[in-house]
Amino acid sequence: MSNIEINEDLCKGCELCTIPCPKELVKMSTHFNRKGYRVSELVDPEHQCTGCTMCAMMCPDAVIKVYR
Repeated sequence: MSNIEINEDLCKGCELCTIPCPKELVKMSTHFNRKGYRVSELVDPEHQCTGCTMCAMMCPDAVIKVYR
């Protein structure tokens, strides 16, 4: 079971990480970080994340860590 961790304090809400996810598991959250950006989050209730790292590679600020 793979998982991703997004550093919400550094996320700028650019939504680039939501585009390449093959399972469409990375979404924009409804809450904001301390800087006022709507951050992305992993929505994976059925544990479908494959750990493909596409979201992390797409992140311009390198705030996503992938755990396999």
